[in-house]
Amino acid sequence: MNDSLHVAMIIQGYFPRIGGAERQLAALAPFLAAEGVAISVLTRRYAGFKPFEMIENVPVHRLPIPGPVPTAALVFTAAAIPLLWRLKPNLVHAHEMFSPATTAIAAKQALGLPYAVTAHRSGPLGDVLRMQQRPFGKGRLERITKTADAFFTISREIDQEFDQILGIEAKRRHYVPNGVDPEKYHPVSAEAKVALRRELNLPTEGPITLYAGRLSEEKRVRYLVEAWPAIRAKHPDANLLILGQGPEEAALKAKSSPGVIFGGVVHNVPPYLQAADVFVLPSIAEGFSVAMLEAMASELAVIITDVGGARDAIDDSQNGLIIPPDDQPALEQALLAVLGDQASRQRMGQAARQRVQQEFALSVIAKRLRSLYEGVAKV
Repeated sequence: MNDSLHVAMIIQGYFPRIGGAERQLAALAPFLAAEGVAISVLTRRYAGFKPFEMIENVPVHRLPIPGPVPTAALVFTAAAIPLLWRLKPNLVHAHEMFSPATTAIAAKQALGLPYAVTAHRSGPLGDVLRMQQRPFGKGRLERITKTADAFFTISREIDQEFDQILGIEAKRRHYVPNGVDPEKYHPVSAEAKVALRRELNLPTEGPITLYAGRLSEEKRVRYLVEAWPAIRAKHPDANLLILGQGPEEAALKAKSSPGVIFGGVVHNVPPYLQAADVFVLPSIAEGFSVAMLEAMASELAVIITDVGGARDAIDDSQNGLIIPPDDQPALEQALLAVLGDQASRQRMGQAARQRVQQEFALSVIAKRLRSLYEGVAKV
């Protein structure tokens, strides 16, 4: 291995303001460190946040922004360039093709720093299509396409967009999926599962189906809630546990029926995964769901819609079930199938964990990133 690499990560937010990309970066950091990759995080400074702090051995620089206005990216970039000059990283890694990529372009022009960019979503809510709809968005996409040294795609679907919509040649496109730590997310024995349920005040009998994520329209959690009376009619001991919060929370609770449990926001997810039997994600838009990978590593039977990176990780009926998006009858049918066949649930869960260990462990992802960073930085 070569000497340590230093990568400046530019991202919209960072812990404790956490989204999917932020969670993934925070989880990946120690595994990158083990591969000799030191990172510095440059992110926006929101109200109440310190301008600098160390979080889990990661230096986090929070730069000022004037608010959600068109000049925010320019103000952030103006503060980032002198900081990057002082930090002297080998390269910049921009997370998103919006403001982070704008800063990365400026750093390349002003400081000669090579950069890679990751798009974390595909489809109508993804980076490429959303950018095309913004003022001057097509021009910004063209600049990124011309100047970025590498494009990291977290799903094959995003890779296809980079290829077919932006025309980025294959040698600059690299598949780097999200990952999880199988040592943190793992199954427990049947006895331990019952004990966990007692500890978490969950029903100790019958299968538990878990949804964990934002309670927003695109997640289609209402399909789950609306389907549950029919599920419960055929499986009276089945329970649906919903974790998270969001704009749909009140409406979902208003539609609630027996067997539906709202757990709110939890900061320690593994015990809930270990207490569950099935994980379901009925979203109409995803990048590469880390929640899906966490459930797979925990040996749950996963039901997920055919969006984003679902097919990168799930072989339908082998290590999970893939259903069409926006199809409540298909969701209900899949739930009935897995809840009615314990042996099938266990078989798919075991195959899912094996797939994670082989392809989506953070240690595997970190090794791949180290190699790609070396190529981008030409070290």
